[in-house]
Amino acid sequence: MNSFGNTDIGKKRSINQDRIFISDTTVGALPNVYIVADGMGGHRAGDYASSFAVERFIEYVRQSEQTNPITIMKNAILKTNKDLIEVSKSKEEYNGMGTTMVIAVIVDNHLYVANIGDSRLYVIHDDIRQITLDHSLVEELIRTGQLDRLKVRNHPEKNIITRALGASAEAVPDFFEVTLQEGDRILMCSDGLSNMVEDDELHDIVMEQTSEEQIVSKLIDRANYYGGKDNIAAVVVSYK
Repeated sequence: MNSFGNTDIGKKRSINQDRIFISDTTVGALPNVYIVADGMGGHRAGDYASSFAVERFIEYVRQSEQTNPITIMKNAILKTNKDLIEVSKSKEEYNGMGTTMVIAVIVDNHLYVANIGDSRLYVIHDDIRQITLDHSLVEELIRTGQLDRLKVRNHPEKNIITRALGASAEAVPDFFEVTLQEGDRILMCSDGLSNMVEDDELHDIVMEQTSEEQIVSKLIDRANYYGGKDNIAAVVVSYK
């Protein structure tokens, strides 16, 4: 695998609350780990929440005596969520903070994914497939037939998420398993990218660029070109 990731503050925000983690090599019992987290909360609370959650998650992965990727991720997420809630109660300025998190691990040709919130993971090759499902109000409205997906981008409540780390003692992530093929590229991103750039354009940028660093740079530039209304995080992993 080859990978690269970066974050950008965007054009409108004063603080960057997006965080990433990339390791092409072993972390605990996992052969690799890739993470995107998008913090929420006033002042610096969201910034702290995403940083804390990523760091604590990796600590728990390194400490785990399990071998199954899903089990390792699930246990680390639950422990991280508990810690985040405890910290949020320690200072008034941290009250109500939380973060999304999408995590990927590749074992042989199997991609294991965990997500909570609306940060996304796509698998891109001949087409673009969104693997994760957003935990958001508009996604719930779509699932129940109350909203047309074509109207999501301009919906006034599109940024309201229904699940996040730190938001509830019952942090319930979704898990996915995907069989990868040679040439697949994995894109993980915060909503600062997916809300600004259409899926078809994401596909074209990912497949037209030669290196992972070029892809990430182009994606961030494009999100900022369209307004950069939020922080932007992108991680690209090429499966070879």
